[in-house]
Amino acid sequence: MNKEYLEAILEIIRTGHWITDSVSKELKEFDIYEPQFNVLRILRGAKGNPISVNTILEKMIQRSSNVTRIVDKLAAKGLVERTLCSQDRRKMDIIITDEGLELLKKLDTKVDNFHKPMLNNLSTEEAITLKKLIKKLKGE
Repeated sequence: MNKEYLEAILEIIRTGHWITDSVSKELKEFDIYEPQFNVLRILRGAKGNPISVNTILEKMIQRSSNVTRIVDKLAAKGLVERTLCSQDRRKMDIIITDEGLELLKKLDTKVDNFHKPMLNNLSTEEAITLKKLIKKLKGE
């Protein structure tokens, strides 16, 4: 296999883990970690409409079999609410609370501040090229 290809793949993997770990470190003071932040953002994107654990899982950046546990932890903190689904009583509907939305504003600021120094490392054109190359790698 091509050495440059393998090195590029390793760099993508390392960078993804570095970003995830760094975001979790930024949010640690709020006792929130990157997967929880991701779930809160997905719920905010639902614009007040309840969504299921399966829908959350489909939309997650890093798919996790622990979505139920993540939702449980967020519910214990009062950041999300769970109710029985009206169409299927075997499923739970999840919605972000006002407290969750307020916390998410603070989390967004922390994550934006983490990314700011890196914004200067790539020009807009380079960022577009990087995105195109990653999509090309995935066959999109």
